[in-house]
Amino acid sequence: MNAVQGTDVDIPTPDGIADAYLTHPADGVPHPAVLLYMDAFGLRPALRAMADRLAAAGYTVLVPNVFYRGGRTPLFDLPEFMDDASRGELFRHIRPVMRELTPQRVTRDAGACLDWLADRPEAADGPVALTGYCMGARLVLLTAGSYPERVAAAAGFHGGQLATEAPDSPHLLADRITAEMYFGHADEDPSLPPEQIRRLEEALTAHGVRHRCEVYPGARHGFTQSDTSSYDAEGDKRHWEALLDLLDRTF
Repeated sequence: MNAVQGTDVDIPTPDGIADAYLTHPADGVPHPAVLLYMDAFGLRPALRAMADRLAAAGYTVLVPNVFYRGGRTPLFDLPEFMDDASRGELFRHIRPVMRELTPQRVTRDAGACLDWLADRPEAADGPVALTGYCMGARLVLLTAGSYPERVAAAAGFHGGQLATEAPDSPHLLADRITAEMYFGHADEDPSLPPEQIRRLEEALTAHGVRHRCEVYPGARHGFTQSDTSSYDAEGDKRHWEALLDLLDRTF
């Protein structure tokens, strides 16, 4: 594993300035870039630690605050540990901000992040990879479908609302995706019921997208997030194995 160097950065977008975290191996050479999409709790120490772990494996990782329109990080008053009792009050503040993150805004922000990475000396030339968590898995699908020539691999874990009946559901971009995809779904996840899992799988298969979708038995929504009560060590281990395997094959 590589020693890493992380820093806070600002990314100009068509709608303002997005604060973000950039981390990469501290060896002075460019590495394949990964755009890491946050969950609804946002850019915080646990997510930075995940980005650092990915950087230590040999990647340049950018984690944007996708809620930047509502303010810079920290946008919410998060406890050090998010348990089931605290979620209700937290999401009273988070949900209105989530609703403002429309597919059009996601697409504009993704383009800005990809352009910014392309100009960074820490990032290798060529397409990038994506990984996203909870709501971030939805952003992965939207980005992979909106910028197919710029995304080589994409993964989503315990994602929600990936294949709804809405006219702007992200799975409807499957016909544009050229990246290889991996999804690790949480078991019995109310934000991604079995019918959505089937709909996503059918869309990816119908359009010839290279993919693998797996349900992690016994894992709750949010199983990779170590600062929440949903964390599942076995599911998190499996997630890292699947993600690094995908990236190793791609780059």
